[in-house]
Amino acid sequence: MSKIHIGISGWRYLPWRGTFYPPKLAQKRELEFAARAVTSIEINGSFYSLQRPENYDEWYAQTPPGFVFSHKGNRYLTHNLKLHNIDGPLANVMASGLLNLKEKLGPILWQFPPNFGFNAERMEHFLSILPHDTEAALALARRHEARMDGRSALAIDKKRKLRHAIEVRHDSFIDPAFIALLRKYKVAVVVADTAGKWPLIEDLTADFVYVRLHGEEELYASGYTDQALDRWAEKIRAWADGGQPKNARLVSSKAPPKRAGRDVFCYFDNDIKVRAPFDARRLIDKLGLDPDKQLTSLDGARS
Repeated sequence: MSKIHIGISGWRYLPWRGTFYPPKLAQKRELEFAARAVTSIEINGSFYSLQRPENYDEWYAQTPPGFVFSHKGNRYLTHNLKLHNIDGPLANVMASGLLNLKEKLGPILWQFPPNFGFNAERMEHFLSILPHDTEAALALARRHEARMDGRSALAIDKKRKLRHAIEVRHDSFIDPAFIALLRKYKVAVVVADTAGKWPLIEDLTADFVYVRLHGEEELYASGYTDQALDRWAEKIRAWADGGQPKNARLVSSKAPPKRAGRDVFCYFDNDIKVRAPFDARRLIDKLGLDPDKQLTSLDGARS
């Protein structure tokens, strides 16, 4: 059966303290609190710098059974190198400790900048070297660069499936050839709601769907109305049932492979005005995923 995960992008935000987080909640317990309010969280600190294995160990321990993280890939590959000479840096990412999340590791998100246009050759090389299970990721991690010596995690508990999703922000990706590449390598295109600033692509290219909600009217800031959340809930139900929403924004005229269902990962990134966690909770309730879960359910959270 398909699973739906609704969550937030990151959890360490100063304006959230005293609004989403109780006023006296210790900062070290913020992940513990957030992980009981939503069903998944994007790790976005890994986008800015490689994290350490002990960080992943702590995040694993601080979250309940069944919780899922997505992991944002390091921007050095996507923004600095722009997919040039990335084999070593990709190995570094896999060695940095994300595999320590074990069964709590969900999709790996790769976000590209607005000034990066579609280059089929570079994109195909990138897609071709992405590992699709933890054994392949471990083999790649063992080829890490020397700068990772002493700060690598080079073990796994078992072979597990790995998933990847790509978020693009340049109009040149509105190209059937891009969709064909993603389907070839079974990588999801991110359905990104960006207040109309960047492309919205809803083609199905993998066995799961990855959604990022950055703001309906103002990027990273505006919240979602009940009507807007109803629309997203309808889309999510359609994807989870193996179909496509009505009037989907499609790039390719070719239909995707039929599936009985698809897992859906949806993250709110409208965090500036403390909208994200509350919008995520409202969408969770609309989907009936866990209607009894309350923000105050963490025992002792206010101590």
